[in-house]
Order: sequence, then C-alpha cells, then structure tokens
Amino acid sequence: MLGENFVYFFTVQGFFVGIIFGVLKSFDAEGLMTYTFFITIFFYLFSHIIIAMYFQTLNARTYFFPRDLHERELDMIVKEITKREKLIDSACKMTDSAIKMNAQESAGASA
Repeated sequence: MLGENFVYFFTVQGFFVGIIFGVLKSFDAEGLMTYTFFITIFFYLFSHIIIAMYFQTLNARTYFFPRDLHERELDMIVKEITKREKLIDSACKMTDSAIKMNAQESAGASA
C-alpha cells in the first residue's frame, strides 16, 4: 500500500471513530464536531508518524555501504597511529635517558 493511501485510509477511520465517539459522549452538535475533529486530527498525525517510521527503516535497509573504501581508510589510519606510537615511544625513551644522565651528573657534581 502506498504511503498516501495509508494516510487517507487511516484518516477516514479516524473520522468514523470520531463520529461514533462523539455521538456516544457529547450532548450537543458542538461536542460532536469537537470530538470528531480532534480524533480525526489524531489519526491523521499518527498515520504520518507511522509512515515516517516505515520509510526510514525501509531506506536504511537499502543503503549502500562502501565497505572496501572504509576498510582501506581505517587501515591507513591504523598505520599512521602505529607510526606515531613508535615516535612517541622513542621520544619517551630519549627523555628518560636524558633524565637519568642529568640525575647522574647532578649526583656526581654534588659529591
């Protein structure tokens, strides 16, 4: 069923439910029209929400995901991160050795 046909069908159902509810609950014509109007509007808006959810999930299933492209990009990012980690590790080792040398020189100078 097309989306707009579903909206029409659901709105007409809401109209008839509104008339039945209005006849049962209201005591005058104004109450009948009020109940009918608000129930019809509710059914109309609710049908649009249902259609929006349906088409959103329908489009999500048919979405093309370029897996190979993303895998290549992620592999490149992993290689770049590995290079940076090695650079940071070597910088930490150099800093640690410089701190040790500085501590030995200051210990030797104060003795």
